[in-house]
Amino acid sequence: QEHLGESGGGSVQDGGSLRLTCAASKAIVDYYCIAWFRQAPGKEREGVGSFARDGSTRLAESVKGRFIISKDTSKNSLYLQKNALSPDDTAMYYCAAAFGDVCDSSTRWAIAGAFPYWGQGTQVTVSS
Repeated sequence: QEHLGESGGGSVQDGGSLRLTCAASKAIVDYYCIAWFRQAPGKEREGVGSFARDGSTRLAESVKGRFIISKDTSKNSLYLQKNALSPDDTAMYYCAAAFGDVCDSSTRWAIAGAFPYWGQGTQVTVSS
């Protein structure tokens, strides 16, 4: 069983920043496709961004220019730096992992069903 755990959520003002951390096992960090998803109340879970095994990243159009994905293999962690936050970014944020080439696809990386391993989520609330 692979393990992932998110941290770093909280409440911020409109325009603020947060950095989320996804701590994972070494195997996941080294060999898996890892992605960030979010789910707002009453909405479907949506892909925010992904980090492929080859180091390439993808971001959803709604967060491009504001969010950055990075990885620190020495800490077995993936990060989601979120800048210029707005109330529309309020959601539960999850990290997820999948073995294989999910992150290589321009569409599959954003599909929650493609990922078998999930963290428990961390809540982000942005107030206006």
